Formats: sequence, structure tokens, C-alpha cells
Amino acid sequence: MLTIENLNKSFGALRVSRDISFSVASGQCHAVIGPNGAGKTTLIHQISGVLRQDSGRVLLDGRDLSHLTVWERVQAGLGRTFQITSVLPTFSVLENVATAAQAKAGSSLRFFARASEDEVLNDKAHAILKRVGLNDRIERSAADLSHGELRLLEIAIALAGSPKFLLLDEPMAGLGKTESAALIDLLTELRSEFPMLLVEHDMDAVFQLADELSVLVDGEIVAHGTPAEVRENPQARAAYLGDGA
Repeated sequence: MLTIENLNKSFGALRVSRDISFSVASGQCHAVIGPNGAGKTTLIHQISGVLRQDSGRVLLDGRDLSHLTVWERVQAGLGRTFQITSVLPTFSVLENVATAAQAKAGSSLRFFARASEDEVLNDKAHAILKRVGLNDRIERSAADLSHGELRLLEIAIALAGSPKFLLLDEPMAGLGKTESAALIDLLTELRSEFPMLLVEHDMDAVFQLADELSVLVDGEIVAHGTPAEVRENPQARAAYLGDGA
């Protein structure tokens, strides 16, 4: 579903992506792990179109996205959450999701109408919010949600774009154990329908969710395989997992 071919990116003399290649099949969760500064967010930015790669290709379901804008990649079916939660804080929960659905539907001529008052968009938003467990928070302002609820809202916003594939940039960041467990359950349910690339520091979440792992160090993949294979890989252990992994 997602294929990354020889991505390279440099900022001056600093190489932050070095011939990165991997693929993610339908129904799979592929995790990218690595220490701070390894180039994980830069990789996500290149896949989503925030940054343009110096060379290499990004393909989604066989379509080359490499020269498309962020918006065009969303329209092609790429959904994304962010390391730092990104929602419309003064909008209600329902309005956040309905507005995302409105944007995907191409309703630009009606943008200044309240998306949450459109029956079709409203029904879609309700269904998504029920699926992520926020159906009892619909009328609340996004600014009044807990951190864990904001993470769920961000996933709901991504789902409102009817994605073919999800990019998840540290969705567990800042969550407690109970919230993390609930989010892991949700992502486990979603991955059969939405293949996903997961960038995450929470190793419990990674080893529960991922079908395959890539270990990124200094912009280069130093190990790749199933969670069990990566756990036993000496290079991966030395780079990130540690001797006690």
C-alpha cells in the first residue's frame, strides 16, 4: 500500500535521510523507531509532503506522490496525525471532524457554512466519533478535552478524510498507561482497515501493534524485520533498544 524508495534529504552538509526504503502492505502496521534526532519526523514530513525529498519516491497504492503537495496527498488518501496535537481548539469536537470531512468532500464553496449543520457531514462525523469513543464529547470545545481525548480527536479528524493509509507521529506522546492502552486497542481495531506507519517511542505500543519494524539512526535504517527479529538484532539493541530490551 505504501512504498518508500531510496529517500534522501540533506540540510546543507547534514544528511537526515539516507537511502530510506521499505514498504507497508494492506492490513499492516509498520513502526519506525530510533533515538531523538534520528530523522523520524523528517521522514514523516517527506511522506506527507511537508518537506520535499532530494531524491527518491513515495508511492501510495501504486501512485507516485513524490511531487504532490500536502493537500494533494490527502486527497490521494494519505491521513496523518502529528507529534504535537493539531486541532481547531475553539471548534467543538463535532465541528472539528465535520470540517475535516467537508474539506475532503471538496465543499470549498460552502466552507463558511457550519460543517456540523450539514446532515451528510454530520452523520459521518457522528459515526467516526462513536468509533473512536468520543460520542459523549461531541458538543464540547476541543480546548476543553483532556490530552488523551485530543489524541483520539486527531485520529477522528484523520479518519474523516477517508484515508487509504495513516501516518501516526507519536500518538502515545504524553498519555498515561490507561489512555495508552485504550489507544492501542483502537489502533489494533483500525489497522485491518487502515494500514499505518507508526513513529513511536513507547516500546510497549510498538511491540503490540507493529507487524514490522525499521530502526532509524542518523537518517539510515540500521535494522528491519518483525518485532522479534529486531529485538534480537545486535545493531538495533545497541542503537536504541538497549541491552535490557
